[in-house]
Amino acid sequence: MNVYDFDNTIYHGDSSLRFYAFCLRKRPAIVRCFPTQLCGLIRYFLKRDSLEQFKSKFFSFFRLIDTEKYVLDFWKKEKERIRPWYLNQKAENDVIISASPELLLKPICDELNVRLIATQVDKSGKLLSKNCKGKNKVDFFHERFREKIDKFYSDSMTDVFLAREAREAYFVKKEKIIKWDRQE
Repeated sequence: MNVYDFDNTIYHGDSSLRFYAFCLRKRPAIVRCFPTQLCGLIRYFLKRDSLEQFKSKFFSFFRLIDTEKYVLDFWKKEKERIRPWYLNQKAENDVIISASPELLLKPICDELNVRLIATQVDKSGKLLSKNCKGKNKVDFFHERFREKIDKFYSDSMTDVFLAREAREAYFVKKEKIIKWDRQE
């Protein structure tokens, strides 16, 4: 089984930020959430809020949109940002693991016919789980699977914990894939 991070690994960009920009263009009224989002960002950087609290504030714009429709419309255009190297090697038993909301990534993972583990966020933007990032990715993975990871791919050093679980790990920089020294 091969496991992949999503944003900036097999997908060119950050899907959550690109989805937010997409929604702003389609429904400018979501700018009403900006004060809440900005306050959440400041509180997070001042270490007064957790990452989960910040993300709940960031995704508060979900309550102002038809998330299912917007997500499907988003992937009609954005699927072209899936990196060709991934499409050339993907397998049906692949697992995508991401801090992005599951409801955002599920349609594209279904289309790719791969399994998904991601942060649980409801249609109001509230996080229903821990953020699927860093050490939490290891816990999320082991809750669902008992198999050993053959190969793991990521663009982020925060994924070193899951990289250490794999027989082989690779660090991704755009189209460049290099063997990852996981002792870092």
